[in-house]
Amino acid sequence: MNLQSARAGASMAVVSMLCVQLGLAASVGLIDDLGSTGAAWLRLSFAGILMLLIVRPRRAMFTPESLRAGIALGVATAGVTVLFMAAIARLPLGTASAIEFLGPLGVAIARSRGVARAWALVASAGVLLLTEPWAGTADPVGVACALGAAVCWAAYILLTQRVGDSVSGIAGLAISMPVAAVVATVVAGPGVVANLTPELLLIGLGLAILLPVIPFVLELLALRRLTTAAFGTLMALEPAFALLIGFLALAQVPNALAVVGIALVVAAGIGAERSGARTSVGGSLDDVAEHATLGVEAGEERVPDHRQLA
Repeated sequence: MNLQSARAGASMAVVSMLCVQLGLAASVGLIDDLGSTGAAWLRLSFAGILMLLIVRPRRAMFTPESLRAGIALGVATAGVTVLFMAAIARLPLGTASAIEFLGPLGVAIARSRGVARAWALVASAGVLLLTEPWAGTADPVGVACALGAAVCWAAYILLTQRVGDSVSGIAGLAISMPVAAVVATVVAGPGVVANLTPELLLIGLGLAILLPVIPFVLELLALRRLTTAAFGTLMALEPAFALLIGFLALAQVPNALAVVGIALVVAAGIGAERSGARTSVGGSLDDVAEHATLGVEAGEERVPDHRQLA
């Protein structure tokens, strides 16, 4: 059962990553029209509206703790979206994604044990080959934005699992996505509105469905089936997908080192899939400790056993 759960969670994460990279590649043109923050704002605004219409949240759905977690997740979501859009405006898609991956990699290293930690080290070697920091040719502002996105992504992973464990269905996203839209509105400012056209609004709606609505729903469900360590290591596939989509859609050709890096991160992703299922609280003391840190009382069943997508 645990292996099946891990595979289901890994499959959701992989589909999510493909949607993310396709959405980012499609957003490059939107950046030209609205700027990076404007493109992020448009996607997040539509996503927030869609989640409110789909879920129609009520106060009774949330405890004070889950409501606070949902708001914090919204801030992290806005941060990772705005900062990463700024990064890909200055860096190749594969490079920006590899730097951003340092966030989930940090989660994997900090919270994994045994074999899972070894996969994180393999993934880190792949990221180094993908980024080639020794070349020193990357835009420093782009690198700084990607590093900021990495920090926000690490927080996003931890908060998504907390929200997913405390709120049934996808109701948590009905809080986080509107909050993210509000934060992006403050950052983007009212000046973006003047540049909107019916065509850009339609493009923004489509991109909001592709990214972030579908990926964030899949990631929330995946994090009910995987440990944060396994999920963080599995995200090693993100730079590889970014490199592939960048090559196919944006004509960004990888070099030989990048190809070796792809092989390493794919190996790490496979290892994470095979060893990353969330276990019941009745297991080891380490499992109980991790369960407690996610805000769930020891002795309860894991959420995937009794909470399903609404």
